[in-house]
Amino acid sequence: MNSIARLALLSLAVGLSACTVHQPSEPTAPPIESLPPGPGTKPAPRPSTVPSKPAVSTPAPKPMPRTSASFAPPPGGASHWDPRLGVYVLEGQTNTFYRQRTYYRWNNGWSWSTNLNGPWQETDSSGVPGGLGRAFAQ
Repeated sequence: MNSIARLALLSLAVGLSACTVHQPSEPTAPPIESLPPGPGTKPAPRPSTVPSKPAVSTPAPKPMPRTSASFAPPPGGASHWDPRLGVYVLEGQTNTFYRQRTYYRWNNGWSWSTNLNGPWQETDSSGVPGGLGRAFAQ
């Protein structure tokens, strides 16, 4: 009998705890009816049926992100993330890029290295990230 009472109490507690998760809904108010204008009052002006032109504004260009959400920046060097290329562009290094512990360099052909100072190994566009291969396609 004691276990049945515990089970019933536990079921009641779990059932009531679900009520604390949901916020009660707000009662909806009936719509406000507008009264007809009284004698001697002017009716409210109607809005124009001619659409107005929206204000023309040019959005400010988005600044380039400094880092990627998916890839860590290169160690010890100034760089910025280029989302179009999908790599970090090393600043102060001509056509040198970085992604996932690998450096890529374009010098009339592709080469890669795990160290910025080399040794560099030649590769073709299939050995570099897709954005780089497309950007430097011949």
